Amino acid sequence: MKIGVCLKQVPGTTKVEVDPQTGVLKRDGVDAKLNPFDLYALETALRMKATVPDTSVCAVTMGPPQSEEIIREAYMTGADDGVILSDRRFAGSDVLATSWTLSQGLTLVGPFDLIICGKQTTDGDTAQVGAELAEFLGIPHLCNVTAIEELNEEFLTAVMDLPGHVQRVKVKLPCLITVEKGIFEPRLPSFRRKLATADRPIRRIGLDELPDREARHYGLDGSPTQVARIFPPESNQVRETWTGSGRELADRAFAWLKEHKFLQQEG
Repeated sequence: MKIGVCLKQVPGTTKVEVDPQTGVLKRDGVDAKLNPFDLYALETALRMKATVPDTSVCAVTMGPPQSEEIIREAYMTGADDGVILSDRRFAGSDVLATSWTLSQGLTLVGPFDLIICGKQTTDGDTAQVGAELAEFLGIPHLCNVTAIEELNEEFLTAVMDLPGHVQRVKVKLPCLITVEKGIFEPRLPSFRRKLATADRPIRRIGLDELPDREARHYGLDGSPTQVARIFPPESNQVRETWTGSGRELADRAFAWLKEHKFLQQEG
């Protein structure tokens, strides 16, 4: 069985600038990390690898060359192969263009029996890429998966936490699932695996290698989402330093909380 895991590198800080013309995050030179939700997707794949014979895990990401860092991290936890979809013409992709690019990359390096995604990313929070990716690939998908009850060469049985109810579903492979936080506890990267995989190659794929080489389907040109206006949030933090005895400071703090209606006196 071949399992693909979609990963994304996201900003590791909230202090990220936005291009006022395109509405795209300026990622160059910004601290980055593996999207926290994707850790659960990776762990789910590795658990399946441990229980289903002859299973391999391929980590796939789309991003700039620095995305190699999260593929290396996937290697350190047990992934077998890694792929980076990287091309300047992919820059500025919205969820639709991102899903299409990933579908082309997965088609090229596949076929996969199962594709696993995190529920969402911390920089976009749309939770749409997994479902759109499955539609482009023409395979069934399950979202908000909280448990895997059975997996064999033909079927997967999973539990989905849907609005208003919990649903148990059996789906035929190949399929795609997006997993919730808490499905498994993500493992820590292994230093021993870091040394063992230091020279393991990572496949880099650009637009000219994909099945669909039409540039207008990718990046900003392939993104129907248009940002109308970008502005930074207003900051109105006011800081004061109070001095005095403990009793004086306590009385002053109480008076301030009462004045601003954080406290109300009964009676």
